Amino acid sequence: MQARHVDPLPALGVGYDIVVVGTSWGGLAALRTFVSGVPDTFMMAITLVQHRHKDSDHLLRVLLQEHTRLEVCEVEDKMPLQHGRIYVAPPDYHTLVEPGHFSLSTDAPVRYSRPSIDVTFSSAADSYGHRTVGIVLTGANADGSQGLRQISDRGGMAIVQDPATAESPTMPAAAVKAVPRARVMSLAGISAFLGSLPAGVPEREDA
Repeated sequence: MQARHVDPLPALGVGYDIVVVGTSWGGLAALRTFVSGVPDTFMMAITLVQHRHKDSDHLLRVLLQEHTRLEVCEVEDKMPLQHGRIYVAPPDYHTLVEPGHFSLSTDAPVRYSRPSIDVTFSSAADSYGHRTVGIVLTGANADGSQGLRQISDRGGMAIVQDPATAESPTMPAAAVKAVPRARVMSLAGISAFLGSLPAGVPEREDA
């Protein structure tokens, strides 16, 4: 069988600044497993986009904080983007990654979702280019697939949860179809792999 091409590891001296993660159906359990496996010394900024109802409470941050020693924050408009922290997209806003900070938008839902994974991924690709890691986890639609393609096309790293291990395989399957070169892994494998990647400095703005 011919080996499947995957995104290459970065060249020596090149580090990643930001990790953007998208999930929907089954996402809470997946995110708990994901954050619990990320090393306590992790030095990239992580942004999590979970599809939620517009009237959802803000407990997602609290629930995830129980599974990691990294600080978990819910994104606020113009919040600085700092390394070694986990950021959670708030309900009913699109979260955009700008150079050095976040911005929130009330533009129309994309694929019936606000926050939209594609919006966050695309903005991260625009702002941090090849210094971006994009990850698509379990979910019941195709949100995130096009944004992940943009990250990969800009030279960033594309990672997808193995659809066979996902509570809902639709979203990761769509991501693999859109980005055939993506690395496909289990949740535990994704966290371990992230810990092996070189980190940059996300506060820098010369993307």
